[in-house]
Amino acid sequence: MHPAQAKLSEHALLKNYLLDRAYDEMFAGPDDLHPHYEPLFERFSSLPADELQRRKHSAELSFLNQGITFTVYGREDGGAEHIFPYDLVPRIITAAEWATVERGLTQRITALNLFLRDIYNEGRILKDGVVPRETVYSCKHFRRQMVGLQVPRNVYVSICGTDLIRMENGEFVVLEDNLRVPSGVSYMLTNRRVMKRIFPQLFRNYNVRPIEQYTQLLLGALRSLAPEGRPEPNIVLLSPGVFNSAYFEHTYLARQMGIELVEGRDLVTHDNVIYMRTTGGLRRVDVIYRRVDDDFIDPMAFRGDSILGVAGLFNAYRAGNVTLANAFGTGVADDKAIYAYVPDIIKYYLGEEPILQNVKTYLLTDPKSRRHVLQNLDKLVVKAVGESGGYGMLIGPHSTAAQREEFAQKIEADPRNYIAQPTISFSRAPCLIGDNLEARHVDLRPYILYGDKVTIVPGGLTRVALKQGSLVVNSSQGGGSKDTWVLSQ
Repeated sequence: MHPAQAKLSEHALLKNYLLDRAYDEMFAGPDDLHPHYEPLFERFSSLPADELQRRKHSAELSFLNQGITFTVYGREDGGAEHIFPYDLVPRIITAAEWATVERGLTQRITALNLFLRDIYNEGRILKDGVVPRETVYSCKHFRRQMVGLQVPRNVYVSICGTDLIRMENGEFVVLEDNLRVPSGVSYMLTNRRVMKRIFPQLFRNYNVRPIEQYTQLLLGALRSLAPEGRPEPNIVLLSPGVFNSAYFEHTYLARQMGIELVEGRDLVTHDNVIYMRTTGGLRRVDVIYRRVDDDFIDPMAFRGDSILGVAGLFNAYRAGNVTLANAFGTGVADDKAIYAYVPDIIKYYLGEEPILQNVKTYLLTDPKSRRHVLQNLDKLVVKAVGESGGYGMLIGPHSTAAQREEFAQKIEADPRNYIAQPTISFSRAPCLIGDNLEARHVDLRPYILYGDKVTIVPGGLTRVALKQGSLVVNSSQGGGSKDTWVLSQ
C-alpha cells in the first residue's frame, strides 16, 4: 500500500467521503486508491482549503467572463442564464478503458447509420422482423419525407453524443444515444482550457490525451459531406437564436471553426438552392450544421407555424444542393424504444457482438413487461421515449405514491411512449463540495464524428449529479460537469 494511503479513510479531506455499492472512480477499496488517482489525490491534499477555494473561484470567474452559461426555462427567475456548474476534480480514465469505449462507440455509430439508411430505403431489418415495423413507424421522429431519399455518402448521423455510465463491476454501458442535435461539447472544450490553467503542472504530469482538435475534426467531417462539385464548400451553423439554452455553444463552435453563425432569417431558398444574406449580396450555402430540430427547420415541410427555419430547405436538401448534419429523421434511432433493439441492430448489420452493452430495458407495449413495471414502479426508472434533459422521467425509489399513480395512468394510456429500466447505482467520482472531497454520481458523453471515417476525441463531457444522492446529471436538473482526462498510457 502507498504510504500516504495508510490512514486514507481518516484524511481530513475525505471526512465526508462515503463509499457504497456503486463503482468508485477514485477508490478501489476503503483505504485503497486506484493507482491512476494517486498523484491527483496527493496534489489536492497538499493544498490548503483556502487555496482550493481560490482556484474554484478562479474557474467560476473564467466561465463567467467567457459567457459560458446555460438557460433553464420554467424557473422562478424567468429563465435567467446561469454559470454551468463546474467541479474542480477531473475524472480520469485509463488508456485501456478508453480503447474499449472507442471501439464500442465506433461499432455503434456505424450500425446506427446502416439502420437509418435501411429503414428509409429497402427496410430489410423490418422485413426480417428484427425491429418491429410499428415501433419504427410510430416513432414521432420518423420522417416519411425521407423515404427513398439518397443521403450524401449514406451518412445520416455525422455528430453523435452517446451517454455512458459505469456499472458496479466497472464496465461502461450505453444509457442512451443522442443522434439529432447533441449538445455539450463546448463545455468539454472549455472545461479543459480552464483545468489546464488552474492545475497546469498536474495536467502535464498526467500526460493527458488532447481534445483541442475537436472543432477542426468537426469542420473536416462537415466538409466531407459537401455536395458534388463544391470543392470549397460554404459551411454555416444554423442556430434557433440567442434565446436558445445552448446559444453559447453555437457561437463558440462557429467561432472556433471559422464559419458563419446564422439563423433562419439569414437564409433564403431560390431554385432549390440555399443562400445566405450578406452585405455583399447572396452567397450560396453548401453544408448546414444545424442545431434546430426537424419540426422547426422548414415550415413548408414540417411545422407550418415555425419561424426558426428556412422555407424550402427540405426541397433544396432533396435536390442534393445542400447537405445537413445531422440528416432529417435521425431521431428515430435515438428513440428510447428503438434503443432496446440496438444490440440486435449491431448483430444484424455487422455480424458482431456489441462491445458496449445496453442497460436492461422494458418495452411497455409488451403486456407482460407492462404488468411487471406497473407492479414495481417504486423500484424502476420510467422514461418518456422522446424526451431528454431529465424531463418526462420517474425515478421510482425517489418518487411519491402520487407520482407513481400519475405515471401508471400515463403508461396505461400510451404504453408506446414509455420504457422502463432498473434503477442503476452508476459510478461515483470525487467532487470538491465545500472544503472536502465527496462522491457524486457521474456519466460520460463522448462525442463521435462520422465523415470520411469515424473519429472520437479522447474523453468527453463528464456530467455530475451535484445534489447529494441524486442520480440526475442534467444541468437543467441541478447537475454540473468536470474535465475528463484520458491517459496516454
